[in-house]
Amino acid sequence: MSSLGTSKGILEVAKFALYVSVPIVLMYTFANNSDNLKKVMGNRSYVVYPPEGPRPPSPEELREMAREMARKNNIR
Repeated sequence: MSSLGTSKGILEVAKFALYVSVPIVLMYTFANNSDNLKKVMGNRSYVVYPPEGPRPPSPEELREMAREMARKNNIR
């Protein structure tokens, strides 16, 4: 550290203090006041699902459809 000089050492300490304090201040801001968090999250749509389409037929319906197709093929 002595080769860096005192001005560079102070700069490194200030940068470290900034890097540590920013997440702590943000966490304190949002953790203590949930209205802030709701405001920020309300402005962004994170997941937008498409409208639900028709459901596939159930296994019983598929079996019945297969039986009907087999009957039609046997009649021909």
